[in-house]
Amino acid sequence: MFGSLVLVVVAAGVVWWAWENAHRKTHPVAAGHHAGIELPHEQEFELYHNALSLCSKKARVCLAELGLPYKSHPIDLIETGSYENLSRQFLSVNPAGTVPVLVHEGHPIYESHEQIRYAADHAPSGSPVLVPDDPELRDEMQTWVDCSSIIGDPIAESDKSAGNAVPGLTLPLFSSMITEIPYTKILEGLLFHIDRRRPLIFLAFKARGLDRLPDLGPLMKINARARRHMHEHLDRLEAQLVKRGGPWILGDLYSLADVSWMVIFDRLVEADAVHVFLGDGKRPAVSAYWERLQKRPSYSDAIEGHRHPTVARATARLRERKHAIPALRAALED
Repeated sequence: MFGSLVLVVVAAGVVWWAWENAHRKTHPVAAGHHAGIELPHEQEFELYHNALSLCSKKARVCLAELGLPYKSHPIDLIETGSYENLSRQFLSVNPAGTVPVLVHEGHPIYESHEQIRYAADHAPSGSPVLVPDDPELRDEMQTWVDCSSIIGDPIAESDKSAGNAVPGLTLPLFSSMITEIPYTKILEGLLFHIDRRRPLIFLAFKARGLDRLPDLGPLMKINARARRHMHEHLDRLEAQLVKRGGPWILGDLYSLADVSWMVIFDRLVEADAVHVFLGDGKRPAVSAYWERLQKRPSYSDAIEGHRHPTVARATARLRERKHAIPALRAALED
């Protein structure tokens, strides 16, 4: 009798998974504007985004700088509570299951580096200019946008950009956040996520706990490599700011390059790592630049105005545990 009941439960589970899997089709999507896709919409611009997502921050900052109003669609990621990005509803918006998605007149634009350029190019007359007219300056701007973006495999190639170094530096924050997330929520990723590595990493974090993070040797190597490469990326930014004389990456013009770098520094705040890269007088030009970025209204509106309580608690917990456990602090900062 018991064996029959188990078989029924297992069969029901398999049928449920098969049905869900058939209706949660995930696949990569090409970056850029998709005129052939029509999504339901209520406003000219709409944004599907997440409070923690680095790329979502970038899109929000850009829209705030341009003064473009948009309908907000907050989407949870597992780090902020659940795999809403794997829901059937969201996958109809982006089959890749990633945020942000900018929608203009019903047509999606995928990938944040494409979204900010699209928004800047389609802002109404009178909006702030975030892209220089001079072709050489535009190329220079794009170089620094690329340096802040995720390119290829960020875990394996953190040397390629500061954006690629961010995921490795965020691992301790993920470990701190995941303590609040039930195993059942994480397991959903194993069933439906397009990249199974992520839920496996989160399960390892959940099982070990933040205090035992140094025991996860392979992940600590990723963190150390990302830290080393972020130092290199910031050295290049220091040289650029000195060469241009500030206040911004291109000199006097605040551009999409600065939009992109603002969110890099904010992630260092969330990961309790600003002092690692800017403390003790390191990189004075970058330090002054970061101070200027924090004073812009877009930082208040698009980043501080979207703080997630789970992330705030995780940052505080990470800071407290590093203070309480010197070995943890050394592993994450030395």
